[in-house]
Amino acid sequence: MGKSSRRKRAWRYNTDTASGAQDISDNRQSSGKGMAQERRDSGYLLAGIVSLITFFVYLPSLRNEFVAWDDEVYVTNNPFIRSFSLDLFRSAFLEFRASNWHPLTWISHALDYAIFGLIPAGHHLTNIILHAVSTALVVLISVRLIGLYREKSVTNEAVLWLKRQGILITAGVTGLLFGLHPIHVESVAWVAERKDLLCAVFFLLSILAYTKYVGVIDNESVQEKLNVRFLNRHYLFAVGFFVLALLSKPMAVSLPVVLLILDWCPLGRIKTLKSFLAALVEKGPFVTLSLLSSIVTIQAQKAGGAMGLMGVVPLSTRVLVAAKSVLAYLWKMIVPVNLIPYYPYPHPGSVAPFSAEYLLAIVVVLGITAACVAAASNKKFFLAAWSYYLITVLPVLGIVQVGEQAMADRYMYLPSLSLFLIGGLVIAFGWIKANALRRNSAMVKLFGVSVFMSLSIAMVYLTFEQIGVWKDGMTLWSYVIGKEPESVPFAYINRGKVYYNMGKFDEAIEDFDKANALNPSYHEAYNNRGVVFGNMGRFDKALEDFDRTIALNPSYYEAYNNRGKVYYKMGKFDKALEEFGKTIALNPSYTLAYTNRGQVFYSMGMVDKAMSDFQKACDLGDRKGCAVLQTLTRR
Repeated sequence: MGKSSRRKRAWRYNTDTASGAQDISDNRQSSGKGMAQERRDSGYLLAGIVSLITFFVYLPSLRNEFVAWDDEVYVTNNPFIRSFSLDLFRSAFLEFRASNWHPLTWISHALDYAIFGLIPAGHHLTNIILHAVSTALVVLISVRLIGLYREKSVTNEAVLWLKRQGILITAGVTGLLFGLHPIHVESVAWVAERKDLLCAVFFLLSILAYTKYVGVIDNESVQEKLNVRFLNRHYLFAVGFFVLALLSKPMAVSLPVVLLILDWCPLGRIKTLKSFLAALVEKGPFVTLSLLSSIVTIQAQKAGGAMGLMGVVPLSTRVLVAAKSVLAYLWKMIVPVNLIPYYPYPHPGSVAPFSAEYLLAIVVVLGITAACVAAASNKKFFLAAWSYYLITVLPVLGIVQVGEQAMADRYMYLPSLSLFLIGGLVIAFGWIKANALRRNSAMVKLFGVSVFMSLSIAMVYLTFEQIGVWKDGMTLWSYVIGKEPESVPFAYINRGKVYYNMGKFDEAIEDFDKANALNPSYHEAYNNRGVVFGNMGRFDKALEDFDRTIALNPSYYEAYNNRGKVYYKMGKFDKALEEFGKTIALNPSYTLAYTNRGQVFYSMGMVDKAMSDFQKACDLGDRKGCAVLQTLTRR
């Protein structure tokens, strides 16, 4: 009995001990959940504060006008957005416009027009709100990713400092850098770059939904089948937001690779080749959507003639310019001065493979990559951040060259995120280390805060200055010409348009002459100068310029339309009809050609044909055609 009693007591002791251990484990789990919830709540509050700061800093852009650069294509002279109807949705999804396919962007501009009309402040306000929302999402994603990184790296002493305070400091600094950095002004203060902001909001929402999906999947006690995972609501949200990002701007095509990078670090889901293949299969819908978007985008760019440099600039030159751009973007994020709305593409003959500037760029990029790879054994985060930067900037580096610019500040809107996150980590690490000092901790922290505040004030000042650059077309292009007086004929063309709209014809002609001198094959300069001559009554000069324009670019339909207007003013109605007919043949959706031809028919007494053309112009959204049609109908 004694032995039995002792065995029973021992059994009870073991049971109690096990029960106690279980209680401790439960308490730890409960405490962990509580801390995670507290961190999330603090993250939401921090995101709101940083978002509001960003919103107020950008309020001066409400005083800006539309600028003479794509704003007329997207908003001011765009009849396509004037009617918020089913036809808008049909055309947005089924047609290429402005050398792009981004239906959600067109719908966004149409919605703004329905609410604000052509009041610039309303369109700018939408941009500011979208940027503030993106900034809030950056803070939330930073909190979540850094928190997950610490949880997945509990055995790594190098990240033990990343507790609640370190995570919030990192996220707050990252959000402030993203929201207030001057390199993002172009995306926010330029109405036509709405596509950047829309794409970023949905891109970031997709990442946030994906991290929630991973949290649910990784916490499942039983391994789910792949088809069941595809039906997880967070996964479906991630795919849905990705679709919306692609419909806003095709730059989002990098997201599948970004998710794979996140799977490796900080999510810690990719550890072997098998787990990588499983993660790759999981990204199947994302990869498929990216490929489809890329195909459609290339077709849209070709249709709009935006890939002209591809046939002129060899691949080797494009690679060298791309390597230099990778470093130039880094430098502009560290020292954001001399930001220019238009960076001209270097002349192919000036890009030598073994020249110091291009060879050094390749060496530095490879060196940074090698350093990140070498440190990846215990510091994966740096390689993940660098990989994110390279992958997200790759579509706009010019390997597949679109447009005539070498780089653009707006291209850094999403790629800058990981580099700002590194900056946040560095500042948070310094703060935590200063906090742990036994002596002079307060003085070190005060010095650090002073430096950070001084840099923040300088950054906000530069942002204010950059917002002012986008005040109006005259300010914008005069600024570009001041920075690049001999390299950007495009700037003289656009400033010439501003002078023309102001009625300053002599100044406009002077700018168009300068553009012609810099690039004699620039057909648009001749066309614009011809328009000015036509309005000055110098018809012979105007016809010479339109003839030269068409000789340089036979498919430039606006030149035929403008030549037709000159013939109409000269009383040569038959020639005018011929020119407007050519215009319509080249672009059946060009409303001005129908309105102009209708005026010729009416002047010739052919009222039925005139009414038909005015009706067609009105159906396509031309307000002038509608007004003339109403006037004739009343008669």
